[in-house]
Amino acid sequence: MTRFALTLEFDGTRFMGLQRQPHGPSVQASVERAVHAVTGEDATLHSSGRTDTGVHALAMRSHVDVEKPFDPFRLMEALNALLRPDPIAVIGCEIVPDDWHARFSCIGRAYEYRIVNRRAPLTLDKNRAWQVPQPLDADAMHRAAQALVGNHDFTTFRSAHCQAASPVKTLDRLAVRRAGEDVLIEAEARSFLHHQVRSMVGCLALVGMGRWRERQVAEALAARDRQQLGLNAPPSGLYFVRAVYP
Repeated sequence: MTRFALTLEFDGTRFMGLQRQPHGPSVQASVERAVHAVTGEDATLHSSGRTDTGVHALAMRSHVDVEKPFDPFRLMEALNALLRPDPIAVIGCEIVPDDWHARFSCIGRAYEYRIVNRRAPLTLDKNRAWQVPQPLDADAMHRAAQALVGNHDFTTFRSAHCQAASPVKTLDRLAVRRAGEDVLIEAEARSFLHHQVRSMVGCLALVGMGRWRERQVAEALAARDRQQLGLNAPPSGLYFVRAVYP
């Protein structure tokens, strides 16, 4: 048995999420079908993170176990051929030790959220960014974001459907910067709660619009009450960008 680490890039618009779902298409199901077509084996895809409907990935780390011997490059090429026309690409494939696990060996995850701050409709970026037509103060958003960095109870920023045992997480980094008409929010932590990044982004956007004072983000965090959440950002602007391993 050989364990192959795969790095996946995908457009999540048409999927119900990364994980296999009984009620619609998923990234996991597509990759597992391709693996079966190449190897004749029923393999399970394990991934470093989970993504919701409409969320994208630039470099999702995953793994599958395959009994037949394969050259990693040839396996990658075969999977990419069979994944078409699904918007999924295997951009990396390598053999890893049997005790390496895409999810449980991961010690850090990074996401980026992209806002396009303009009035004109989105064309090329439709379903790949959140359009906010009101002017955004990215500097104010960054200042407000620093209240969320550190070890906190993130109940306010946690989905009601979150299955995590505890709402306490350590957010290592939350940064906001402007690049032309784009406002980019970068979040890094060992792990995140369900909807945590989108919930944080939504509240920061309210600060950027001037609808919330900067200190209201800290007040919402301290409330530990989902009812105090101002706004949950849509999934289209969220990207899984990196998994960190020892």
